[in-house]
Amino acid sequence: MPGNTFGKLLKITTFGESHGPALGGILDGLPAGIQIDLERIQRELERRRPGQSPLTTARKEADQAALLSGIFEGRTTGTPIGFTIPNADARSGDYSHNEANYRPSHADYTYDAKYGMRDHRGGGRSSARETAARVVGGALARQFLEQLYPQGPMPAVSAYVERVQDIAMPSPPAYHAPERVDAHPVRCPDPETARRMEERILEVKKAGDTVGGTVVVVARHIPAGWGEPVFDKLHADLAKALWSLPAVKGLELGSGFSGTLMRGSDHNDAFTSASGHIRTATNHSGGIQGGISNGEDIVLRIAFKPVATILAEQETVNRAGDAATIAGRGRHDPCVLPRAVPMVEAMVLLVLADHALRQRSARL
Repeated sequence: MPGNTFGKLLKITTFGESHGPALGGILDGLPAGIQIDLERIQRELERRRPGQSPLTTARKEADQAALLSGIFEGRTTGTPIGFTIPNADARSGDYSHNEANYRPSHADYTYDAKYGMRDHRGGGRSSARETAARVVGGALARQFLEQLYPQGPMPAVSAYVERVQDIAMPSPPAYHAPERVDAHPVRCPDPETARRMEERILEVKKAGDTVGGTVVVVARHIPAGWGEPVFDKLHADLAKALWSLPAVKGLELGSGFSGTLMRGSDHNDAFTSASGHIRTATNHSGGIQGGISNGEDIVLRIAFKPVATILAEQETVNRAGDAATIAGRGRHDPCVLPRAVPMVEAMVLLVLADHALRQRSARL
C-alpha cells in the first residue's frame, strides 16, 4: 500500500503536489461531538505558510483550508474530515531548466528510480509543501486531545528552534509556551539566541546558501499508559512520524545520545510519590519507558539538514547519466527550522491522538 496514510485508529491521508492545483487530506477516526474552532486551524497554517518573514521562502501562499466534510454545526460528525488547500503562487517555470537534471540531495533521482518518472516542478510530491495538510490534521488532533480531559490538566504540545547551525540556546530542553516561541520569527524562545540565529540565517541567505539545526518538542500532561508493547511503542510511532518529515536527519528521546556518556546509576530515573501521584525525580527517559508514557514530559529533539537547494552552481548528472551543472532558482527557505516548528507539533499531536484512542480499548 503506498505510504500516503499514517495512523491506526486515527488515520491521516494527504494528497497533492507542490505545483498542482491544490493540496489536501482526509482525517478519519475522530469521534463525533468534538467542538472544532476553524480559526485555530487557520492560525496553525499561518505558522507554517511560506512568505511569513524574510527568513523563509518568498513564495506567497494564503494557505486557506477549505473543509469539505466531517464537521457540522461546529462539531465533528464521526465521519472522515476532508479538506483542501489551494496552491495559488506556484511558478513552475522556475524548474524547467532542470527538468532532466538531478538536483544534489533532492529526491529527483530516487523518484525516477522508483517510478520511472517524476514531477520536476518543485519536487512534486516530495516537496515540503505537502506538510501543510499534516498541519491541518495536527490542529484537529490538538482540539480533540484538549477536550479529552475537561477537568484538566489539558495535554499540551509545543516545539521550538533550539539550534541553528552552531548557535544554540544555553538552557536544557524544556516546555515553552507557544506565545513565547512565536514572539520571534525564528521561533526560538530565548530572545538573544533568536537574534543571533536570525543574523546567521540572513547571512547565509545573502550568500545563496542554507543552514540546518535542531527543533525540540515537548508534550506535557500526557497520562501514563499510552503506547503499545513491542512494535507500536509510543516512541517508535513518534519516530516514524517525525522521520517522515522532509529534511529530518536525526532524532533523540530524552537524554538521547548524551545518555550514552552516563552510567546507569546516574541515568536511571528514580520513582517518587507525591499527593498520590507517582513521578520520576529526573526525566532522562524523556517521558516514555518500555514504549509507554510514564506521565512525565515527553521530550524529543529533531535534527534538520540544511535545505538542499542552494544558488551556487553544482556538478551533477542528467537522466542519461551525462555530466551537467545545476544552479538553484526559484524561491526556497534558507533554513527550514522556523516553519518546521508547526510541522513537528502536528506529527506529535497526530501520534498522541491515535494512541489516546487506542488506550481506550486497552482494559475494561
